Amino acid sequence: MKYMLLINSAGTDQAQEGCEASFEDWMAYDKAVQEAGIFVAGHSLADLTTATTVRVDAKGERAITDGPFAETREVLGGYYVIDVPDLDVALDWAARCPGATGGGSVVVRPIADFEG
Repeated sequence: MKYMLLINSAGTDQAQEGCEASFEDWMAYDKAVQEAGIFVAGHSLADLTTATTVRVDAKGERAITDGPFAETREVLGGYYVIDVPDLDVALDWAARCPGATGGGSVVVRPIADFEG
């Protein structure tokens, strides 16, 4: 079953000092996912300042604003899509993700299958 791991970094006021993942931590995790043969897709997102939000009102008119500016302190930084046997295995991989440390979190969501 495929699961998406949504990697949220902590807001600046939530970050736990000294717990941040290093570049090497991310490289090791990426290598482990690849070597386990569970990698389907994944990307790191560009800086939050490059984001644009689109909203469409009831009349079908769109409004475009810079940034997400959501009412949240966490910022989506990237994702992995993995193919593993079940939720327990997906949760294990999420717990190993460097994004789950330092005040960050990893949200695990199953990928919907509309063909089966």
